[in-house]
Amino acid sequence: MKRRERTRHLIELGGLVTKAGLVDLTGDDRAMLYGAFLTLALTLRSEEREQALVLWRRRGQRAFEIGATDARDPTQPSR
Repeated sequence: MKRRERTRHLIELGGLVTKAGLVDLTGDDRAMLYGAFLTLALTLRSEEREQALVLWRRRGQRAFEIGATDARDPTQPSR
């Protein structure tokens, strides 16, 4: 991957972290965010992988469809 493409990719991934509300919810605690990402990676290495992928993809697709910009679960009714 070329440097410019890699930079754009990393910026887009950071945008997803922000769009999910994780920066605000954690007070920009990068150690906590990294720990959460490590937990995600453990799940993806486990027997729960396929179930987690289906659930997370569905939630992400719904959030993109409704234009969600915070950490609300788009699969749940509004409060």
